[in-house]
Amino acid sequence: MSQRLQDKVALITGAASGIGEACARLFVAEGARVVMTDLNVAAGERIAAELGDRARFIEHDVSAPEAWAVVISSIQAHEGGLHVLVNNAGILMPGTIEQTSLEQWHTLMRVNADSAFLGCQAALPLMKTHGEGGSIVNISSIAALAARDDYMAYGASKGAVAALTRSVAVHCRKQKYRIRCNSVHPDGVLTAMTRAAYPKDMDDALFTIDSDPMNRACRPEDVAQGVLYLAADESRAVNGIELRIDSGQFIMSI
Repeated sequence: MSQRLQDKVALITGAASGIGEACARLFVAEGARVVMTDLNVAAGERIAAELGDRARFIEHDVSAPEAWAVVISSIQAHEGGLHVLVNNAGILMPGTIEQTSLEQWHTLMRVNADSAFLGCQAALPLMKTHGEGGSIVNISSIAALAARDDYMAYGASKGAVAALTRSVAVHCRKQKYRIRCNSVHPDGVLTAMTRAAYPKDMDDALFTIDSDPMNRACRPEDVAQGVLYLAADESRAVNGIELRIDSGQFIMSI
C-alpha cells in the first residue's frame, strides 16, 4: 500500500456504514489516523476496533453545534491536529414538492446541509493551526446537479452542500490557508440507506454488481477512492470542484 495519507489525521462523519465506513477503512490502510463519528455507536465502535489503534470512534449528532465542539476538542486533545475532514453523514427521504412536509424539509436540511456547514466552520480553526494545509471533502449527490422531482428536498439539501463547498474553497484560498474544499457527487451507491429508499418491487437489476462498471450501482469503495484522491496531497491543485462518481449517469440525463 502506498500510504498516501501517512501521518495525517482525518475526521469522517457517518462512518459507521456505507461511504463513511469505506472511507475510514481505506484511509487507515493509507496511513491516516482516523476519527470516526456517527450516531450508530455499536457499529462505529465495532469498526473502529477492527481497524486497530489508528482509528477511534466518537458518538456524534452532526446537526448539533455543541456536538461538533466536543468532537473538535477531543481531536485537539488526542491527535493534536486535523488535516482532513470528510462531511459524509446524511439521510435520504423521498418526496415531490406536493408530498414533502415542512418538517421533512427541515430534517433533510438539518442533517445534510447544516451538518456540512457546522463541520467546515468547526474544523477550520484546528486545520489552520498546524500550517500544513489540509482538505475538506463534502459528500453531496448527483441529485444536487440533476433534477429529481421525487427527491426534491434531498436534492435541495445536497445542492446547498455543493454551493457551500465552492464558498469555502474560495474563502480558504483568499485567506491563504492552504486548505482545499471539494464536493463528491455519487449516484446509485449500493448502501443500505439507498436500497431502503426504493420500492420493494423495484427491479433489483439496479443493485446488481457485475463485471461491467458502466452497468451497475457503484460500491461505497468506489466513492471512497475518489474521496482519497481529494484528501491526499496529490490533489493539491484541485479546489472547489464537483467530482461526479456516477458511471456517466449525469451526462446521459442531459
